[in-house]
Amino acid sequence: MPPRSQPTARQMRLGVELRKLREAAGLTAREAAELMSVNSIQVSQIESGRAGVSEVRLRRLAALYACADTELIDALVELAVDRTRGWWEEYRGVLPSAFLDLSELEHHARFLRVIGTAHVPGILQTEDYARAVFSYMTPELPMGELDSWIAHRAHRRIALDREAPFAYEAVIHEAALRVKVADRAVARAQLAQISTLMERPNVTVRVVPFEADGFGGANSSLMWAGGSLPRLDTVHRDTPQGSAFVDAEAQLVRARTLFRKVEDASLTHAASRDFIRKLVHEL
Repeated sequence: MPPRSQPTARQMRLGVELRKLREAAGLTAREAAELMSVNSIQVSQIESGRAGVSEVRLRRLAALYACADTELIDALVELAVDRTRGWWEEYRGVLPSAFLDLSELEHHARFLRVIGTAHVPGILQTEDYARAVFSYMTPELPMGELDSWIAHRAHRRIALDREAPFAYEAVIHEAALRVKVADRAVARAQLAQISTLMERPNVTVRVVPFEADGFGGANSSLMWAGGSLPRLDTVHRDTPQGSAFVDAEAQLVRARTLFRKVEDASLTHAASRDFIRKLVHEL
């Protein structure tokens, strides 16, 4: 099978974890290839996500790397054998691959924890709110393409409707709730949608009000997706250069600490619900 020309973020993550195991074993790619009776190019392609790996070969690699962490090996096998072609595939070739990677990440997540300081988090946005945000881009998107971006963002909410729903926790700063990306009607509808989603047992939304003391996290927007194991968690951040998927252990620790700090500055879920309802009446 020819190598993949554009591996997904999930496929690349599997390769990264296998490379970490090889390096922890003190082996070069060439040495690993010799032990596996393959060439080093194949090992390189697996570790870059450009080639798949079977369960049998993955478990053999883990044995060669003297990895005794059975939970980790099983989790990596789950990554390797997954052949899910989700709803996001209909947007392949239409939207940037990072959009599809984000949807796939949300689909497989054990939980999602989100910080929104500039905008309402994407999975909570109404279509009109998303249209206003995307319409502000420079250069402007063609109308047909803009509609696809909006439809994809609305479709992401399906992650909250899974048969086994995960816990979704969002901490949103008051500034993101008050800024009118469009007009008052869109702002009211957006706040009403958040309030409605907050009634779901798996959805928690907490607000950081302007009056909160000790909040220095105005630039803290991120999405933290729980993996099958903590070391397989992933953090997604929007940057001036585009989407970034972060998985280095030090960066994951930093993101977890940041989320706790922002959460500590927020109101409770119940108080946040009352706060949002009050904002609706003020608009």
